Amino acid sequence: MAFYLGVDIGGTNIKAGVVDGSGAIVGEADLPTGADRPQEVVFGDIVEAVGRAVAASGVARAEIRAAGVGCPGTVVPESGVVAYNNNLGWRNFPLGKLLSEALSLPVRVENDANAAALGEVCAGSAKGASSAMILTLGTGVGSGFVVDGRIWTGWNSAASEFGHMVIVRGGRPCTCGRLGCLEAYASATGLIALTREAMAAHPKSLMNALAGEEGRVGGHTSFVAAERGDAAAARVVDEYVDCLACGVANIVNGLQPEVVSLGGGVGKQGERLLGPLRRKVFAEVYGGCGERSTRLVSCTLGYKAGLIGAAMAAMQNAGD
Repeated sequence: MAFYLGVDIGGTNIKAGVVDGSGAIVGEADLPTGADRPQEVVFGDIVEAVGRAVAASGVARAEIRAAGVGCPGTVVPESGVVAYNNNLGWRNFPLGKLLSEALSLPVRVENDANAAALGEVCAGSAKGASSAMILTLGTGVGSGFVVDGRIWTGWNSAASEFGHMVIVRGGRPCTCGRLGCLEAYASATGLIALTREAMAAHPKSLMNALAGEEGRVGGHTSFVAAERGDAAAARVVDEYVDCLACGVANIVNGLQPEVVSLGGGVGKQGERLLGPLRRKVFAEVYGGCGERSTRLVSCTLGYKAGLIGAAMAAMQNAGD
């Protein structure tokens, strides 16, 4: 049996796994990223995490055919170069070449959101779908589009950045420098900002009590309070779902994917999010909804999506 390495480089942790051809992880390991360290030091830890994952799997090196990496930022899959990664401070870093030399394997580098999307299509919530858009609702809004089992990246390898689609002209500032992006409203960061504003305006809201108990405001705070009958929280959730629905409806109208799957911290709300989201999206979809309407679901793989997707990209790149 052939096996493949998958690496997911996150802002907090570097995760590595050995994955079989069906998308099952047979061994994994992780190390802190330490994003403020020199790139050569971080690279050394990537190699170390891979070694630990291989040892944990019990798979012989000779059985591993290729490696894949999911990395945040702008990457060029054909060359394996990370052109721009703000969190790590990488500019034109030849990650694929260096890792290929270190592991003596062919290496495929993909954007991390794209890798996670491929993972969900190969082994998760969108398994078997002819086309799927995966939206990760975390610190930002990551997005990856998979068509016929392949990541769609556009002619310049930078497509599917739907988190930076403007939904409110002249709206909230986004980290990308524009105003009114979907990310500014539909990310966990955007939801937390909405929650904090409502808490300040309604000091007796249950949101304040919940945040006090936990010592923080989270993406779940308004959802939990709304479910318990808090009116101010219900308005926050409704506004958040409105914004997310605007973006999702635009995606559906433009691409008509078979599946849109939601991951990240906010995606864990399940039907508390999906129920109202479906109603709002289908009310805005061009032509209405019917038997062939896009399915809106939750991601199922969690952090494993990036590992599996990176490994499956490596398998595809190897021609297996």
